[in-house]
Amino acid sequence: MASQEEKQAQPFTDSFDEDEAERSFLLSKPACLIVFGKPGSGKKTLARKLAQRWNCIFIEASEIIQMNIQQGTEYGLKCQELLCKGESIPEEVVTEMILQKIESPEVAHFGYVLTGFPFLSEKCMTVPQQIEKIRNLKLKPDILINIKCPDYELCQRISGQRQNPDSGEIYQRSQWEPEVIDKHKKEKDQDEEEDEEEDEDQDEGEEVVNIANFCPPKKSESFHQLVQRPEDFLENAEKRIGIYKDIMLPPLEEFLAHHDCRYLIEVDGSQEADHVFEVNKNYICSYCYFNKQDELLRALSSCKLIAPRYRWRRSRWGQVCPVALKEGNIAMGNPEFAVSFLGKMYVLSSEEALKKFVLNPRPYLLPPMPACPCKVFVFGPPFSGRTTICNLIAHNYNGKV
Repeated sequence: MASQEEKQAQPFTDSFDEDEAERSFLLSKPACLIVFGKPGSGKKTLARKLAQRWNCIFIEASEIIQMNIQQGTEYGLKCQELLCKGESIPEEVVTEMILQKIESPEVAHFGYVLTGFPFLSEKCMTVPQQIEKIRNLKLKPDILINIKCPDYELCQRISGQRQNPDSGEIYQRSQWEPEVIDKHKKEKDQDEEEDEEEDEDQDEGEEVVNIANFCPPKKSESFHQLVQRPEDFLENAEKRIGIYKDIMLPPLEEFLAHHDCRYLIEVDGSQEADHVFEVNKNYICSYCYFNKQDELLRALSSCKLIAPRYRWRRSRWGQVCPVALKEGNIAMGNPEFAVSFLGKMYVLSSEEALKKFVLNPRPYLLPPMPACPCKVFVFGPPFSGRTTICNLIAHNYNGKV
């Protein structure tokens, strides 16, 4: 009876447990997406845009190869050696690099947008075996996006691609063919004239941006420099799409059919990539970096607010570095390496600790953290049982001898 009266006396009590909500987020699984589609459907472009907008890790074969070569990893050196010899990189090596990236710490925190896998070729593994690899991922995909586009339109799109041999940039037909460029310009000019009639005060800057979408290559890149790659020939494009429909499509459709239909998105690939998947342009990243002087920590509490009357707060770690605590040390943080996460401020002790925290903060914030490490020193005369006592203490308190 008394408890009911207390509830009635405090009808506006907030039952929201902030610590529990934070812990629930840290234990949650990051969003993981896979984009499928026929050759030339624009799945790589869409996947890159999704990764940029939603702050996920973009994973694609050529990107992974380039990243490993730049970082000088074991796989990167092997790939560079094969490329210098004029040989192709085995699909088995590319698959291992992709799976290694999916299991990396940054992907475990940010999630991933994967595309270009399974591979169309079956030199290393069959398509069903590659799909089974996806099913057995530790971070399983949450959302599957399938881009659909008519075969004829794909063949025309692929055969209309041209590449600059110097820069490696790929241009669509609407970017290099003069007739198509003039047609787009005329259409845009007509649209702009109609808009001006409706609203004479229209901003001129918007007109420039709209026309820029159909600009030809840069002045330094003339038309005669662009070449057509062998894989972009019409007959080769038709062959690739035919192989996709024969080898890839049947097992892929079965995989999509078994996925939760609520998280299966099928989009029209015949439209522009910007319109394929609309996202919130006002998305705010959770991280906010500041450097130098403790005044910035105080300034942070009143700027870039998440919501009205909301202020950033210090975390329960205070000035102590959470990365150092996780490694068994007590180190005070440096304001130069301050970072905000989930509305709270964390001060790291070094640039290396900051990089580790930014890649994946979850292991440093989950319980039983923060817990100051307890260090015990046992000494005594020879044969007094020091080793036995040390082992018992380490076993009871989960420590290391």
